Amino acid sequence: MSATTATLPSARSSRTIFGLATPRTIAGIAILATWEIVVRLAAPDFVAKPSSIIAAMPQTLGSASFLESVSITLSATAEGLVFALLLGTAIGLLMGRSVLSDRILRLWINSFNAMPMIVVLPLMSLWFGYSGSARFATIVFAAIFAVIINAAEGARSVPREYVEVARSFRSSPSRMLVEVVLPAATPYLLAGLRLAAGRALIGAVVAEFFTAIPGLGYFILYNSRTFHDNQAFVAVLLLAAFGVGCDVLVNYATRHWLPWYRRDEAAD
Repeated sequence: MSATTATLPSARSSRTIFGLATPRTIAGIAILATWEIVVRLAAPDFVAKPSSIIAAMPQTLGSASFLESVSITLSATAEGLVFALLLGTAIGLLMGRSVLSDRILRLWINSFNAMPMIVVLPLMSLWFGYSGSARFATIVFAAIFAVIINAAEGARSVPREYVEVARSFRSSPSRMLVEVVLPAATPYLLAGLRLAAGRALIGAVVAEFFTAIPGLGYFILYNSRTFHDNQAFVAVLLLAAFGVGCDVLVNYATRHWLPWYRRDEAAD
């Protein structure tokens, strides 16, 4: 009886997975087929279509210029994201645990977060030149505010009894911050990381568009302007795959190391 009961959840989850995969697959095939037909009937020959993109993938993915562009963009994005995560977490925790800091910084943080990154790109290129420094600054600007807002919200949401127990054991403020507040705010930090990773990647590509420095953004810009739309679209699809991969990785980390967080979502 117990063995039969134990197999029911796995069977139900398998049916759920296949039930979700089938309509998604059908929808994807329908979109690709419509795209292919419309381009063949109504668009010029140089416009990308699924069949030509697939044909161009092996050559594009194996080219040295493409691999170099991927390496440059991803390494710059990782560096900027790590810097934004460390600095944003520190500022967010300060805002979440200090009423005075929150009152001073909240308006400015929300204002900068709502500002489109394309607006600050001319200033970044003016201050840092048409170089990798402007890209790094744009990545940090794009990612840091999502981290700050989520870290501050996580620090404010720490249960009061946790803080009271730490104070009863005469824990120092720094130790309380590291051992109580930071672990309790980790789910919020992961949520902020999900947002920041996507925005950091967008910031890197937009900066490469604007400053024309090496990277995937410039690779897409150059190939689209020279009517190599298939090669440009391969890079676009790779960027989309990186974004989805970051989201999946953060979701996995949340469910694997924080099983108590959003347990109902994990069950779905």
